[in-house]
Amino acid sequence: MRRFRLTAYVTTFLFAATAALTGATAAQAAENTANAAATGYVALGDSYSSGVGSGSYDSKSGDCKRSTKAYPALWAAAHSPSSFDFTACSGARTGDVLANQLTPLGAGTGLVSISIGGNDAGFADVMTTCVLYSESTCVNRVNEARTYVTSTLPGLLDKVYAAIRAKAPAAHVVVLGYPRFYKLGGSCLAGLSETERTAINGAADLLNSTTSQRAVGHGFSFGDVTTTFSGHEICSGSPWLHSVNWTNIGESYHPTAAGQSGGYLPVFTSAA
Repeated sequence: MRRFRLTAYVTTFLFAATAALTGATAAQAAENTANAAATGYVALGDSYSSGVGSGSYDSKSGDCKRSTKAYPALWAAAHSPSSFDFTACSGARTGDVLANQLTPLGAGTGLVSISIGGNDAGFADVMTTCVLYSESTCVNRVNEARTYVTSTLPGLLDKVYAAIRAKAPAAHVVVLGYPRFYKLGGSCLAGLSETERTAINGAADLLNSTTSQRAVGHGFSFGDVTTTFSGHEICSGSPWLHSVNWTNIGESYHPTAAGQSGGYLPVFTSAA
């Protein structure tokens, strides 16, 4: 009798364990199948992702100015994802991403890239103020942007990142940062003072650290481009960023084609 009970107990235990293992294996297989099917690439973000400043714009993208020389297009051409949706747009803020760029995301999305936050922080107005007004006015405007980055931007980034994860649960998401704009002690003979350049670089560093913290907090990767742009800032001997371009003001302070291929693409490729 005891042997029967023991045999029955062992049999029941083994059955339960086998069932649990089979269920876990089936669940893992289903997850692997879902991940294997998620091979599409969606490129979101602002002008640093759309490729403003690099030329060769797709006429169908209109004012979004999506370039064939932007890092998303270069990566897609080199890796041939199962699908490529390029919705990054010049001037985009976090609200624009939420309202206009997320439609292509879905279960089949395996990779997402995004740069966002610079326009929310008033990047264009900061640079315009610094170019046109006094050093003190410039530094004050930079400090206003810094306050916004620390107090308001994190919550906005959280909303964007949460929405991306909700719509593309299987995707690996890479958040790209921004370069420092100036080489301090560089070759520029005129323009902004060293104090102004230092303030602007410091604000870029703060924007990057804030963005990185929120990206990592959502389980995303952060791509830091300050290292690849080192030695290629404005006022360096080989800049990969446009300075003020009075004939095409919209390209000012944006990466050139070399900045996209040499500055952004290697960082994204490494993180992807």
